[in-house]
Amino acid sequence: MTRHSMLHKAVLSALYGAGALSTMAAFPAIAQTQSANSDNMTVVNVVGSRRATSSTTDTVAPIDVIPLSKATEQGAQFDLSQTLTYISPSFNSTRQTGADGADLVDSAALRGLSSDQTLVLVNGKRRHTSALVSIFGARNRGATGTDMNAIPVMAIKDVQVLRDGAAAQYGSDAIAGVMDIGLKKNVGCESAIGFGQYGAGDGKNWLASAYCGFAVAGGTVGITGEYLDRGRSNRAEPGNPRTIGDSKSENQTLYVNGEIPAGPGRVYFTGGVQKRDASSGAWARDGVDDVPTRNSAAMYPNGFVPFINGDLDDRYAILGFKQKFGDWNADISQTYGYNRLMYNISNTLNASIANLDKLNGGKGVSKSEFDAGGFSFQQSTTNFDMNRYFQGLVGDGLNVAFGAEYRAEKYKIFAGEPGSYIDADGAGGGNAGSQGFPGFQPSDATNAKRHSSAAYLDLEADLNKDTRLQGALRWEKFSDFGSTVTGKIAGSYRVSDPVLLRASASTGFRAPSLQQAYFSSTYTDFVGGVPTDISITPAVGPVGKVAGLDPLKEEKSRSFTLGATWTPSEALSVTADLYRIKIKDRIVLSGLFDESNYPTLAAKLATLGVGGAQFFVNSVDTKTQGLDLTAAHKGTLFGNKLTSFLAVNFSKTEVTDIHAPAALQGFEDVLLSERERLYLEQGGPRRKATLGFDYATGALETSFKIIHFGPQTLGTWSGTAAGVPNQKYEAKTSADLGFTYSFMKNAKFSFGAANIFDVHPSKQNPDETDNGFKYESVQFGLNGVSYFARLHVKF
Repeated sequence: MTRHSMLHKAVLSALYGAGALSTMAAFPAIAQTQSANSDNMTVVNVVGSRRATSSTTDTVAPIDVIPLSKATEQGAQFDLSQTLTYISPSFNSTRQTGADGADLVDSAALRGLSSDQTLVLVNGKRRHTSALVSIFGARNRGATGTDMNAIPVMAIKDVQVLRDGAAAQYGSDAIAGVMDIGLKKNVGCESAIGFGQYGAGDGKNWLASAYCGFAVAGGTVGITGEYLDRGRSNRAEPGNPRTIGDSKSENQTLYVNGEIPAGPGRVYFTGGVQKRDASSGAWARDGVDDVPTRNSAAMYPNGFVPFINGDLDDRYAILGFKQKFGDWNADISQTYGYNRLMYNISNTLNASIANLDKLNGGKGVSKSEFDAGGFSFQQSTTNFDMNRYFQGLVGDGLNVAFGAEYRAEKYKIFAGEPGSYIDADGAGGGNAGSQGFPGFQPSDATNAKRHSSAAYLDLEADLNKDTRLQGALRWEKFSDFGSTVTGKIAGSYRVSDPVLLRASASTGFRAPSLQQAYFSSTYTDFVGGVPTDISITPAVGPVGKVAGLDPLKEEKSRSFTLGATWTPSEALSVTADLYRIKIKDRIVLSGLFDESNYPTLAAKLATLGVGGAQFFVNSVDTKTQGLDLTAAHKGTLFGNKLTSFLAVNFSKTEVTDIHAPAALQGFEDVLLSERERLYLEQGGPRRKATLGFDYATGALETSFKIIHFGPQTLGTWSGTAAGVPNQKYEAKTSADLGFTYSFMKNAKFSFGAANIFDVHPSKQNPDETDNGFKYESVQFGLNGVSYFARLHVKF
């Protein structure tokens, strides 16, 4: 192990758990013949390299290794997305409010790009995305993503973050990087009980989690169970009837992970299920607005807040077998993933039904709860991989890896009950559908399928003791849009003992998700007093075809990184990595095209009874460039150990071109308005930094962490063309403070606070924000200081 990686491991072990946030120049690679050829070696798999090894040497790309033992034992955050947000500067996840389904599933992204441009693996195998495609909200609009919170933190050994384009190695989605979530399979048991709440007294969190690992038939099996109850928070001002804050969420999760010898090889397996009941408050309806519009005084004389309730079901399974054939390592596996989200809208009404009731002599009432339908996504992936290290074949040695993949996907949309979407009076009366969230109509129902095949070759050469070179080539073919070929070349060179230089160049791609290609949602609005269907429609559907749109195709990218590591002493280590990512034909959700901005298209849409439509289109090119910096130090203060770590990310995304499809040319300002452009460019802060200190004095450990979020600029509803300035969010700095007392050998009690200075985003005009509140869900959220306590026991 190099001096650089040893230092990071020691420093970050104190800060976040053994080896945490090790922004290493080091991850496993075979360096010694004895280790490489041992049949009994302990194989370590690390994202970004297809070598199997039991040692670590310097690598060609930056990677963060974030073990989560510290977070499990004494962290202030209870779910995975929030935990990583306050550790890794490159990672961002902000809870949404007033964003429909996006309130129920937290989006997560690397380097300021979209969630679906980061590939998520579990134990090195592709994890499925959520069935949700975000339509509203300040983050991840028009994109899908992986639901990180479907995996309990207690089940996780570490999270490895490869901050480099890796589509040539892993396939679609790996444009911004790759996150590999490694699950525990060690022998032993541990449990944690936690409680937290905001300083305002709401948002109570209750956590009960336990892990037990057993020795079974020469292998191990680990089982994790977790119950997490997150209470609703509300930051609406007095007199504001809305509910603005964290959604309510109750998660019940069970995971199993293990590996057992089987004949000449080993069988490995993973299984996970989560049931989540979540609820978010929609925009309020006031009591003055009686039928026939959005409310009925007979039902809600003082107005009401509809609640969007989500029943989420997530399942994941891996079954694989690995064996050595001579000097070759073989691995065959099958992975299955399923995610479903069904909506139930409560404390609501269908105003058209209430209006019809009133016209017929009734009081003007409808049902107050509706099944609004939902959607599901299923993914099955078959992998076959081979690798071998050839000692001395090229320079000091060459690792050869190749393999193939077959993936099948299904996406379904389920219609809601008729009352959730119908226009009952049909004459420009009450608004149709359940207020807050109209149900999916039968015309929206979808059953889409596709499959893909892939093959890859990956080479990694140790040219000499100071120089390493890596190359990868991947071919992939999708049944819905054709084939693509991507490549990557990377290398590192040790200039001197303390200095390592590294660089990479790669092409990449992201296949359009089935959710983007086939999502359909129709709701009824009133235009000039006439009920009119407004549609978010797939390009391959009837509305998209009438509009003259082409089917979605893949996004293409080119990535470049250049970095260095410097380890002048055993006490200090510094890394720096520049990057540039250019994405062509990026998929976006267009603005609304209707009679007001495109009369010719509106006339075509009217032939289908549609008054306005939005589309997913390949129409935007972007450039993202930035810098990652880390510094680690270990030392003493007053005779006690003090460890510290600094990690900084600077990232800037710019839209470089808008190229509308032929049918929409000349209407680029509708396709991507200034407001939507700013969501792409500054949906996340353009800089983020984490500075952590850990001070241990006997049985007491004190952790202090400063998290800096850079400025953001977001658009407004009116727009600068109307003389309304954009929303300016100033840079903000938060801090977390925690204390841990080990009152027994295997028992710890932790307590403390996050955002101890109660920092909030900059205030805005609520009439101009996307969520109708005085600030968006930006930077670190809108809830303020929170307090926590946690008891952790090993046995």
